[in-house]
Amino acid sequence: MSVNGVGTTIPAQGLVPPPQRRVRVGLLWHSLDSANLGVVALTIGQMQLVRQAAMGAGCTVEFGVLGGTRDGVSATAGADVVDVCRVTRNRLLGIDRQLKAVLSRCDIVLDIGEGDSFADIYGWKRLVFHLGTKLWAIRLGKILVFSPQTLGPFRHWMSGWWADRVMSRAALVCTRDGLSSDFYRARGLKRPLLESTDVAFALPYTPRSRLPGRPQVGLNVSGLLWSGGYTGENQFGLRFDYRQLILDLVDWFQRQADADVWLVPHVVTADRAVEDDWRACQQVASARPGVQLAGPFPSPSAAKGFVSGLDFFAGAREHACIAAFSSGVPCVPMAYSRKFSGLFNSLGYGRVADCTGDTAEEVRQTVQLGYLEREAVRAEVIHGCNVAAARLETYRKALTELLKSGGKQGG
Repeated sequence: MSVNGVGTTIPAQGLVPPPQRRVRVGLLWHSLDSANLGVVALTIGQMQLVRQAAMGAGCTVEFGVLGGTRDGVSATAGADVVDVCRVTRNRLLGIDRQLKAVLSRCDIVLDIGEGDSFADIYGWKRLVFHLGTKLWAIRLGKILVFSPQTLGPFRHWMSGWWADRVMSRAALVCTRDGLSSDFYRARGLKRPLLESTDVAFALPYTPRSRLPGRPQVGLNVSGLLWSGGYTGENQFGLRFDYRQLILDLVDWFQRQADADVWLVPHVVTADRAVEDDWRACQQVASARPGVQLAGPFPSPSAAKGFVSGLDFFAGAREHACIAAFSSGVPCVPMAYSRKFSGLFNSLGYGRVADCTGDTAEEVRQTVQLGYLEREAVRAEVIHGCNVAAARLETYRKALTELLKSGGKQGG
């Protein structure tokens, strides 16, 4: 080997560097094209972290993406995405062997559970799909990792029993909040636990400058809460009329705060009206002239870029709030499950409105106070982002160790 004048090592003539190990990483319950930008944000953030870990592990990675995503590899997915598989009933049952085939080609399976779907609060059908795919990975002898996510709640004993069965067979269980960690420890399982944070904090984006003049306020309107949940009957147990609360907040920001209000959708789907933020935003706009519609956005990075230019943000889509938080925007998440307080409290951030425990007036006051104290809130957000960065580093190091031991020789 010879060294040039600036210290770069140059292979001697005729010598070929040894091939790097190549590791196939299955990204289970991720998506490259979900209508829910939060799930796509998780996928992009996860891939970012895995690629960085691979550099530390001295290997290269390629991905198989499995979950609520269309089959086939998108031209924008990246050259290292080599498999994309939608999980369907026939594939889960093994009638269609595509799910088994894609999992069989993986060395490591990182299951992120769409962030918060390893629970029974969204119904049995979704949980059965999540349990079944994990059981396939286990049956095929794959290294199964629960990537940082919310665990639970499991309200029915049977769903909890099955959850324990799959968690007890994982190589590593990672949570994104202290409440999920406490939940896991209480199960009495023996698998290693790592508490990190949401991988969407690693989502890249292009910052947008804040506009001069009137304050710019972003309000995410959740189509799911606007519809009353999947049942249409206040499925998540809110203590008030969500629609009226949103209209009241718009009135306050427009009249009392003299702010421009932007309605920011984060789930846009033509097929599932019950989940569609865009329809809900349009209904708010028709009832309150003067508000402005943002989006729909082509990607979570585009949504985050837009939100980064706002002066304040509030909303009930968790990843819309993470987009604001991780770009340094003062925000008040409006929680409909414990995943919100679990995540943000773990970052030392307590400005979360609890829509299942607080009255409408209490939620309004929390949002309004957050806006009025937004400069102080901004400092709290920046501190929380620093905590999140440290927590992500622990997860990245764990991925590096897994990739060191879980690869195969490349050609």
